[in-house]
Amino acid sequence: MNSPNPPAKAAKEGMRYRVKDEFIQASLLALYFAAWFWAIAFFSFALLREAAISVTPFGLAIIKAGLCAKFMMIGKAIFPLRVDANRGLVKSLFWHSLAYMGVVIALSFVEAGIDGLFHGKSFLESVSSFGHGDPIYIAALSLMYWLIIWPYLIVLGLNQSLGNTAVHSILFGSKTT
Repeated sequence: MNSPNPPAKAAKEGMRYRVKDEFIQASLLALYFAAWFWAIAFFSFALLREAAISVTPFGLAIIKAGLCAKFMMIGKAIFPLRVDANRGLVKSLFWHSLAYMGVVIALSFVEAGIDGLFHGKSFLESVSSFGHGDPIYIAALSLMYWLIIWPYLIVLGLNQSLGNTAVHSILFGSKTT
C-alpha cells in the first residue's frame, strides 16, 4: 500500500513529458521566428540607415518572435495539424497555413490593443491603428508571416508523415554512432 497508484504516476509522467515537449517546441519556434525577425530588422536597419534614420529594432524582434511563437502554439491548439496522405502534404497544410497566419494576425491586433491600453489609449483606437491603419501594410505583413509560417508547417507535416528520425536524417544527415 506504500506504492503510489500506477495510473496516477503514469498520468503525471505523461503530463510532465507533454509540458517538456511543448516547451521545447515553443522554444524552437521562437528561435525560428527570431532568426526571421532579426533578418527583417537588419534589412530595415540597412534601409533606414541610408535615410539617416537611426533605428535598432533587434530587441523588439526577439519579443515579437516570442509572441508569434506563443500565437502559433495557440493556433496549433485550435487547429491541430493533420496531414491527409490522399491529399498530399501541400494541399493538407495550405489551409492550416492560412488559419495559423490568421491567428497570428488576429492576436497581433489584440496585442496592439492591449499595448495601447498600457500607453493610455483606448483599446479600439489602438487596434484600429495596427499596421498604421493601412490595409496594404497589413496585407504585406500577413504575406510575410505566411512566408515565414509555411516552411515551418512543411517540416512539421513531414515530421508527422515520416517521423522525427527520418526528417532529421533527411535535413541533417543520419547520426553516426
